[in-house]
Amino acid sequence: MRIEQDIKLDYKDVLLRPKRSVLGSRKQVDLNREFLFRHSIYTWTGHPIVAANMDHVGTMETAQALLQHKMLTCLHKHHTAEQYQNNWLGIKDYAAVSIGITAIQYDKIKPVLRHLDVKWICIDVANGYSERFSEFVQVVRKEFPDKIIIAGNVVTGEMTEELILRGADIVKVGIGSGSVCTTRLQTGVGYPQLSAVIECSDAAHGVGGHIMADGGCTCPGDVAKAFAAGADFVMLGGMLAGHDECSGKIIEKEGRRYKQFYGMSSDTAMRKYSGGVAEYRSSEGKTVEVPYRGPISETVGSIFGGLRSACTYIGASAIRHMPKCATFVRVTQQSNEVFGKNI
Repeated sequence: MRIEQDIKLDYKDVLLRPKRSVLGSRKQVDLNREFLFRHSIYTWTGHPIVAANMDHVGTMETAQALLQHKMLTCLHKHHTAEQYQNNWLGIKDYAAVSIGITAIQYDKIKPVLRHLDVKWICIDVANGYSERFSEFVQVVRKEFPDKIIIAGNVVTGEMTEELILRGADIVKVGIGSGSVCTTRLQTGVGYPQLSAVIECSDAAHGVGGHIMADGGCTCPGDVAKAFAAGADFVMLGGMLAGHDECSGKIIEKEGRRYKQFYGMSSDTAMRKYSGGVAEYRSSEGKTVEVPYRGPISETVGSIFGGLRSACTYIGASAIRHMPKCATFVRVTQQSNEVFGKNI
């Protein structure tokens, strides 16, 4: 056992310091990015904000809506082959097929990966530190050498490098940071998200890879902090929940409207897809009701507006310039001193 004494920070622990800028207007800020990947033959251009592969956020309807904004959607794992067949042509450049690492899941999705023009694969597990996961990434890369592979989740530089060297183009970074994730409470495991993004992006860029910050963003300012910390992509779940394009019925309560939002390791999700929580594990997610928010495009506009404004404050003419323009100012005590108050 050992204790690391270095300060580790979450988004709430910092603010971006403003600087003099030559930008005359928010309109001058370029939020598009073009990516070349270490392994894949494809390039991609768009706004690098991603809808999470949760079953009520990563839907075909969300992908159709976010396509209009050149944003990526990681579709949830439970779509059928028929749903892919009926919807894929229009969204293929801005949608990722998500898969788990069991043989059953992989064999079920292989026909989709082989017969449709799939460019993106998201290999998604809660714990990306198992040797089994690394080996699976390597297997998928060997079978699909041309695809853009997203793999995660991890929170440390050395594992980020490992996954990239095994075949991932983009590593998903974040454990316990999501708004409906209870991993930190249930297991005591996690890593403050801002520090994870800083450390993992440094590791990934050193070996020609990229990272996707996953979890912890509750407002457009957090998205700006993630990009400023070095994230190439930022994945959002809670911020995109509750919209028309999300699955689930609208719930009426005391004159207000809500939609259900839950973690994919929650008992709600496990009852839905596995018949319940297995006896050897516990739920690591919660179920909440979020306010109904109408069309997702309105929230996208707010996020884009916040990002452009952040860039003008720190003197970044493009989203890709944010890390070199950013200076973070600590505004709270060390994360471990407030651990448990805001997880």
